[in-house]
Amino acid sequence: MNKYKMPVIFVGHGSPMNAIEDNEFTKNFKKVAKGIPKPKAIICISAHWVTEGTKVTAMEKPKTIHDFYGFPEELYSIEYPAIGSIKLAEEIKSLFSDTTVELDYSWGLDHGTWSVLRHMYPDADVPVVQISLDYNKSSKEHFDLAKNLSTLREEGIFIIGSGDIVHNLREIDFKNIETYDYGYDWAKRIQKDINKDILEGHFKNIYNYDDANSNYKLAIPTPEHFWPLLYVLGLKEESDNIEIWNDILVGGSLSMTSVTASKKQ
Repeated sequence: MNKYKMPVIFVGHGSPMNAIEDNEFTKNFKKVAKGIPKPKAIICISAHWVTEGTKVTAMEKPKTIHDFYGFPEELYSIEYPAIGSIKLAEEIKSLFSDTTVELDYSWGLDHGTWSVLRHMYPDADVPVVQISLDYNKSSKEHFDLAKNLSTLREEGIFIIGSGDIVHNLREIDFKNIETYDYGYDWAKRIQKDINKDILEGHFKNIYNYDDANSNYKLAIPTPEHFWPLLYVLGLKEESDNIEIWNDILVGGSLSMTSVTASKKQ
């Protein structure tokens, strides 16, 4: 019998409020977790940890980071007490032979990680480490960097990228924030173009997106929420199926689009 290979997923995490809401998006977070074996550990590449150089959390008890402002007090009281994994952090460091990886003892789990995981694994009973996004690397370099993690899928490690493909907070239409699947025309175009490239395997088009194009400049004004997608695409193998889910636009300029790459078992 072939050894089970864990899927890799990109999650559009959206607003921090999703951490405490029971909605279509969070129901699908739970559905993904229920559809796979319980992982031995989780690696999350979150849009909310951008550093100079690549870092990986290496503490036994990572703190819960409340890295947002102006939200209900309930959000700030949430703790996600998952343990870390120093052993996994050291293994990740050894796998990145062509990139220096620094073990980090001060970060923790930011909301790009715990706002999703508290739905997927509410008991916080799976070890979690985060890998940072090096702001000095190009999109192509992030895509290539992911491949170093490929062997971990067969070790029962669940790799998650957490961000938003379309992410322009300055342009959010709060008057229509509750309108279902509401997106500006430029957001819809980018959503359609990137989804097509994902499904057809044209990943080069994605990591070489033209930020001089006005639509891309609006959809991806800064790259940190886009880069976690590239880690998942970089880990996708030829034998993997690819699926798009939670493909909804919120407030005109934010996409919840999520992606799973999984091998036929």
